[in-house]
Amino acid sequence: MAAPMAQLRPVTHLLFDMDGLLLDTERLYSVVFQDICDRYDKKYSWHVKSLVMGKKALEAAQIIVDVLQLPMSKEELLQESQEKLHDLFPTAALMPGVEKLIHHLRKHHVPVAVATSSGAASFERKTRAHEEFFSLFDHIVLGDDPEVRNGKPDPDIFLACARRFSPPAPAEKCLVFEDAPNGVEAAVAAGMQVVMVPDANLHRDLTTKATVVLRSLQDFQPELFGLPPYE
Repeated sequence: MAAPMAQLRPVTHLLFDMDGLLLDTERLYSVVFQDICDRYDKKYSWHVKSLVMGKKALEAAQIIVDVLQLPMSKEELLQESQEKLHDLFPTAALMPGVEKLIHHLRKHHVPVAVATSSGAASFERKTRAHEEFFSLFDHIVLGDDPEVRNGKPDPDIFLACARRFSPPAPAEKCLVFEDAPNGVEAAVAAGMQVVMVPDANLHRDLTTKATVVLRSLQDFQPELFGLPPYE
């Protein structure tokens, strides 16, 4: 499921999405949105979920309202879902292979950053139980950052994230890690290679734009991109 080896370029800087990639939060979104949709006999399917993954919150709410024809505004859906997610977010666990990879990269002084569509308040709750882990990253760019005018699939967030390294990282030397089709498109639009770790429920047709597709971050081989291999 990977691109031919000759097409893999060595990289120097790594950019990570958060929801569903570093943190197991996508499952929480599914539970909450289905709970709301149940009132209207609607199904929050993986088709709908694939459209909104990686989007900013209000934009995602608009898509859900439109596609499922919910009798509520995007603002109402966002408010109700955020209220339900408020107590769930701090329970989010790290995804398999995440800690091993980030600690390995830090040990070898590889610059790493987070580029997440989550806003500041949402990010704080999601990462509350993992503050030490997220302190390992050089910087974190959030979806409500003023430099991120357009959300994924536009490349703004990854370009802003690359600029914040010191010195700034050229796009062709950046490797993005994503679980969402919108995020993969954003990385490609930014001129970056992208490793996709999709949920098993995501349709395979939505993974074709990634440079490499993995079942888990545990399967990542750093040496394929010119990075120090695991000991």
